[in-house]
Amino acid sequence: HQMMEEPWQARGFPVELLSLSAQEGVRLRATVAEFGPLLFAKMIGANDTQESILSVLFAYCDDQKLPLLDLKDLKKVLQFTTTKAGKIAIEEAYGAVNSSSVGAIMRKIVALESQGADLFFGEKSFEVEDLLRKDNTGHGYINILRLTDIQSKPALFSTFMLGLLSEVYQKFPEEGDLEQPKLVIFIDEAHLVFKEATKALLSQIELIIKLIRSKGVGIFFCTQNPTDIPESVLSQLGLKVQHALRAFTAKDRKSIKMVAENYPFTDFYQVSEDITRLGIGEAFVTALNEKGIPTPLAHVLLRSPSSRMDVLTEAERTSLIKNAVLVKKYSEVLDRDSAYELLSKKMQHDRQQKKPTQEDKPTQSTSKRKEKSVFREFVNHTTIRQIGRTIARELTRSLLSILGIGRRR
Repeated sequence: HQMMEEPWQARGFPVELLSLSAQEGVRLRATVAEFGPLLFAKMIGANDTQESILSVLFAYCDDQKLPLLDLKDLKKVLQFTTTKAGKIAIEEAYGAVNSSSVGAIMRKIVALESQGADLFFGEKSFEVEDLLRKDNTGHGYINILRLTDIQSKPALFSTFMLGLLSEVYQKFPEEGDLEQPKLVIFIDEAHLVFKEATKALLSQIELIIKLIRSKGVGIFFCTQNPTDIPESVLSQLGLKVQHALRAFTAKDRKSIKMVAENYPFTDFYQVSEDITRLGIGEAFVTALNEKGIPTPLAHVLLRSPSSRMDVLTEAERTSLIKNAVLVKKYSEVLDRDSAYELLSKKMQHDRQQKKPTQEDKPTQSTSKRKEKSVFREFVNHTTIRQIGRTIARELTRSLLSILGIGRRR
């Protein structure tokens, strides 16, 4: 600030703490139905066959008024397709569903659950319009997503970011070219979004980034190295702020050279060398001018933020969460009757209906076995055997007497 001859004054800003997990804060959730079959398929890396099956199941649930709210709902629908009643119900309206593909989808969902996605899917759904809230002085809220316990769960973070960007794009009206965006999303540790992401997921993120600007939304990807971001996404970013990079190994030097080539050509700087000499509060910056053309690279000083750059104490976090309006709004976990409960009742009813039918209507083979068993028991009785032998002996004597073969006296 002394170099820029600007006074510095500390101040506070309205803040909301958000959470994807069981951490305290505004709980962020979305229903499976809100994702839809195509987005959900991209999220789990489903192939074309599996994607078509998901589309069929989502359509079936929609037609039968079976709400898909959380992952256990979708798992129950997949289980239902393996029953006789489920196969008949779905095949009659939508065609056959391959059981092996159903099993593959189930395994992908279980893998997603292992990263905590079951905490994300459900009600009450977060309304993205709440990101635009202002306090009573007209200042917009800074919404901070707590990531300390999901850094090792890239699938969950990618799922959330894809869902958030899609929801913003669908619900926000077209704004055109605003003087300043009405919402800015800063994605810190941006490599978590792209780590282990499928090609379909990357394609969807790239598409949304291209289109979301017309909604008056700006997106900043923050990461230690630009190479963490796929080139297809990096090419869509109009503003680039590059802080210092340090070269400790040959690989680092090669990476820095690649970073330098991503910036507009300049005669004023040796970018690959100067980028290693930048100090704290210095950066190379390039943006888009009024005509959408990248500006020449500029070495600039950055103004320090007015907020305190320090870790929040436990008392400060507790105070923020206690006084947050949105925490009260989204703290309640809803678990209304949905596909899981409705299909469980149906499957239980089918089992009860099937059991007495088998008892009341024995098969032909069962009847024959019973008849044979009664006859064998009758024949093997001792008294019956004696009577049988007497009758046989008397019949034999009568026959011999008639033929004159009997003994002579």
